[in-house]
Amino acid sequence: MDARKNLDLRPGDTVRVWQKIEEKGKTRLQAFEGLVLARKHGSEAGGTFTVRRVASGVGVEKIFPIYSPMIDKIEIVKRSRVRRAKLYFIRDKVAREARRQLRRTRMMVNVSGVTKVVAKEEAPVAEAEAEVAAETKSE
Repeated sequence: MDARKNLDLRPGDTVRVWQKIEEKGKTRLQAFEGLVLARKHGSEAGGTFTVRRVASGVGVEKIFPIYSPMIDKIEIVKRSRVRRAKLYFIRDKVAREARRQLRRTRMMVNVSGVTKVVAKEEAPVAEAEAEVAAETKSE
């Protein structure tokens, strides 16, 4: 408990939280590594911190009690200097980045057995070409 009390967790830190997970009577450790968005209620008994990570393209946030017995250890991986106490704006920032990436994506189109990369604007033309090629092949 003293180690957690002296642990200086701040928003902007990248942490690895080792969680105890009980399955079929056995206990194993699972790491959850991400960015600390917020720290609430200081270092008192009910203090919590919020960690966010992107897993399989989906943002996942977990709220951990600092003194939870289900947490084995907390490692600070990286420290970043931030100018806010709560980094909730990161959620919107990531969503904007994802939308921007989708605008720039390229589609893979299979035209007569040859896969080619087409810009998003050209996709309907390439799909039409693929349909025509498929029809002529079936005739």
